[in-house]
Amino acid sequence: MHSERYWITVVSKDHIQRGVTGGFMQANHGKAGSLRKLRKKDWVIFYSPKLKFEGDEKLQAFTAIGQVADEELYQYQMNECFMPYRRNMNFFPCDEVPIIPLIGSLDFIENKKSWGYRFRFGFFEIDQHDFELIKNQMLNPTTFQQ
Repeated sequence: MHSERYWITVVSKDHIQRGVTGGFMQANHGKAGSLRKLRKKDWVIFYSPKLKFEGDEKLQAFTAIGQVADEELYQYQMNECFMPYRRNMNFFPCDEVPIIPLIGSLDFIENKKSWGYRFRFGFFEIDQHDFELIKNQMLNPTTFQQ
């Protein structure tokens, strides 16, 4: 039996909003490698360093949270030159949560002064403690139903 695992992926807010609307996620510019690690019921938290992929306006916040819906990894034809891999997701309504107030409490950020370094990898696993800390900030307990 598979136990839930917890992941963070880095994506601009405008791109994750498309994913939330469409019920899917992409990672690392549409490559399959990271998405192959996911299993049904794994949790993914989406961190957005910027508002827009093509822009410079910083956001530095957790902007979406969801669970992997199934075991299917598939490609989607966005245009004739780009067929990214995707996973189906069940997203939950959530609050946007700035990272700065949480840095001191997050174990996955080892160097608190260079906290952004960890996000350079684009996709990584976190422990349950860090997941619960972020999730509890994002999800309103009165409306969250698992």
